[in-house]
Amino acid sequence: MNRLAKRGSETLIEMVATDGEESNGPLYEMNSSTASELPGSSEFDKRQQSKDSVFFCDGIRRIDFVLSYVDDPKQEGEKKVERRKEFENNLLKSGLELETEDKKDSEDGRTYFVKIHAPWEVLTTYAEVLNIKMPIRENDIPPTMENPFECMFEPFRLPKKVMNPEPDYFTAPFSKQKQELFFIEDENTFFSPSVRNRIVYYILSRCPYGTEEGKKKFGIKRLLTNGTYTAAYPLHDCQYWKKAKDQNSGNERYTLYTEWARFLRFYKEQPLDLIRRYYGERIGIYFAWLGFYTEMLFFAAVVGAICFFYGLITMTGNMSSIEICNESIGGAIIMCPLCDVKCEYWKLNTTCESSRYSHLFDNVATLFFAIFMGIWVTLFLEFWKRRQARLEYEWDLVDFEEEQQQLQLRPEYEAKCTLKKKNPVTQEIELERKWTLDFYGKLLLCWMAILFWISLIIASMIAVIVYRLSVYAAFASIMENTETLQPISSLLTPQLATSVTASCLNFVIIMILNFLYERIAVWITDMEIPRTHLEYENRLTMKMFLFQFVNYYSSCFYVAFFKGKFVGYPGAYTYMFSKWRNEECDPAGCLIELTTQLTIIMAGKQIWGNIQEAILPWVWNWWRRRRARTNSEKLYSRWEQDHALQSFGPLGLFYEYLEMVIQFGFITLFVASFPLAPLLALMNNILEIRVDSWKLTTQYRRPVAAKAHSIGVWQEILNGMAVLSVVTNAFIVAFTSDMIPRLVYYYAYSTDHNSPMSGYINNSLSVFQISDFPNSTIPPGSTGSFTTCRYRDYRYPPDHEKKYLHTMQFWHILAAKMAFIIIMEHIVFIVKFFVAWMIPDVPSEVKARIKREKFLTIQILHEYELNKLKENLCNRTDYQVEKEVIATEGKRELAQIMG
Repeated sequence: MNRLAKRGSETLIEMVATDGEESNGPLYEMNSSTASELPGSSEFDKRQQSKDSVFFCDGIRRIDFVLSYVDDPKQEGEKKVERRKEFENNLLKSGLELETEDKKDSEDGRTYFVKIHAPWEVLTTYAEVLNIKMPIRENDIPPTMENPFECMFEPFRLPKKVMNPEPDYFTAPFSKQKQELFFIEDENTFFSPSVRNRIVYYILSRCPYGTEEGKKKFGIKRLLTNGTYTAAYPLHDCQYWKKAKDQNSGNERYTLYTEWARFLRFYKEQPLDLIRRYYGERIGIYFAWLGFYTEMLFFAAVVGAICFFYGLITMTGNMSSIEICNESIGGAIIMCPLCDVKCEYWKLNTTCESSRYSHLFDNVATLFFAIFMGIWVTLFLEFWKRRQARLEYEWDLVDFEEEQQQLQLRPEYEAKCTLKKKNPVTQEIELERKWTLDFYGKLLLCWMAILFWISLIIASMIAVIVYRLSVYAAFASIMENTETLQPISSLLTPQLATSVTASCLNFVIIMILNFLYERIAVWITDMEIPRTHLEYENRLTMKMFLFQFVNYYSSCFYVAFFKGKFVGYPGAYTYMFSKWRNEECDPAGCLIELTTQLTIIMAGKQIWGNIQEAILPWVWNWWRRRRARTNSEKLYSRWEQDHALQSFGPLGLFYEYLEMVIQFGFITLFVASFPLAPLLALMNNILEIRVDSWKLTTQYRRPVAAKAHSIGVWQEILNGMAVLSVVTNAFIVAFTSDMIPRLVYYYAYSTDHNSPMSGYINNSLSVFQISDFPNSTIPPGSTGSFTTCRYRDYRYPPDHEKKYLHTMQFWHILAAKMAFIIIMEHIVFIVKFFVAWMIPDVPSEVKARIKREKFLTIQILHEYELNKLKENLCNRTDYQVEKEVIATEGKRELAQIMG
């Protein structure tokens, strides 16, 4: 009988060999001869019988994990065989049971499959080590009062057996010495498959396989990296499109597919408890957050659509576009050339259509929506904290944080950190990293690499700006001289053509840099040797987010806060690198260009993301099946079917969070320029939930279950972006939109009381004497009957004593912009902090239930101890028994008071 490993002072598993185990090697209990000896049996019959099986050959022991490998005829082949032999022997010594499928029984004829089963003794031992909470009694706390409007949401509900796959229990950390305390009906089903594969993976990740180059090597991750094994994964319980024939296998995958992963179920709620039971809390909390985020987006999308329709309805009555389109006003205003030498003078009414469309997003509703979104993001984050607290209680994660910090040491950290130090609190020996000169050099190299990549992003953004400046003249010349483009010239202006092509080019560059940097960021984080899995993810998250923040948002920041702000004026324009003249905004403002930039990048990212997540995995799996000898999944076993799928990977969920947080930035940081952004995000997220669930259920191997009590560092990132969004939207309304100049004109400079906004366009354009152009920038051709041209600014005319200097109106507008930013920020921040203060992070009902459950759990544990004490003392004197019973009851009463 194999003896279980005991947890010593080291964090590695200590393997203790028993008599005769050294020569056993991997178990080859299943071979082709066994099946062929049965009457009427054949190769096809054997596979047909076992294709859905998730059990060993005996049909009793469940397969908790599968390892696969192929013969390697190269030089490294012998070394891999030795590693596998040592690794599998150590797994046997740790108490696991193995069964190997020979390659001739596999579909491709060259892959071995090692099936792993964790017996009851191993499960109970490591459940105690990992401090896993297990049920002790069914929860008898009355449920909360039902919502009187519950019937209205009935069409969106799923069946109760799907939403609540198991009863609610009081739980306690598992103790091997107190097994009778726990609600154990069947040892085979007491630990769910997700808990079982989590325990097995814990052993696999710490199991040694020998010593190489004087260092102790261990962990399945290293064996996968060096090619000793090709894959390591837990099994799905059945095929996703039909139930398993063996009822003991379970059909949770099938239920998830039919009730959750189909797009036609997009309007239904998510079965979060079933997701958590099948995939673990870490994936469950992600889908809970994504679902809640999508629900909250509905309200933002409705308000944004109302603001958009307000702009659409009032578009025809917008005085600015009326004057621009008027032949006697806009048609009579001659504008200065938009580029040097090659560009000609042009009439203002050529921007008629773009000025109309600009009003869709640049109106008084923009201000309202910017303030609304500042409050919405606070409500979203505060209500999510409450939802998260409820999930922590329902999923037994209330006391999880400390457990996670202590138990999830990374095997890589344990292998590379040999220095030991006593913990002053626990008095236990712990591993500690040795800070050497070599390690400091690696850290310096890491940060230099990060700065290099951020510099590369900035350089690429400057390259795109140079592209915009250099091609504008070409677009202007082509559109003026090409007759075929004349019909669409009112819609496709040189400014818009430049903006659209530059946005598309910028999107391509963003995708390329993302692809390269993802690999660099993982490499850098690995070099830092983080201590825990949580620390590893946090460091990688900050690197990736910092990079993607600059990568995705830099072009939007340029258009919003720099384009058209440092142009100069005719005859004294400012130039980039003394060569390219800075861009000007359209007479109707730069907001429409920011909207274009935001729409292309946001929509392009969402479309490409869905292609990556849905189409590429399906094509890859289809190609792998096509290369196999038989294309039909009916002919090969459960472990082979799962082996043909893609691996979700330890960072699979990281990229899902990153995608959504970048989207969150688009709908908050620049939402004042595009009220429809939340609507686009809502439609994408409805699809995203079903795409993520579909690919996870059908296209990926089952991930190893992992615990998580929150969304982690992403919460802090969202909080930071929420604060920054108030500032960016205030600056967009003040400096990018045309609202403040219009309001200043309306209240201070308008002379027509019947139509206060009439004359605004003429007021916002300054006059320039054509003869003042330098010879190097003078436009070609004859000026004809006009001697002046107009440009967008507030400067004195050429006949004024302060020729071309800023007028007083410019300073009034600037003061109004600064005052608006300060007032808007203070109003929104005061409301945000007041709302955050008013809404507690944990609902009072949840607090009460947590206290009640702790009290009842303590009571149950003490009753158990009291009963055990009475049994143990039955042979002792009455006086001694009475004393110890009184002491125990007193202990229980004290605990109740303290609880």
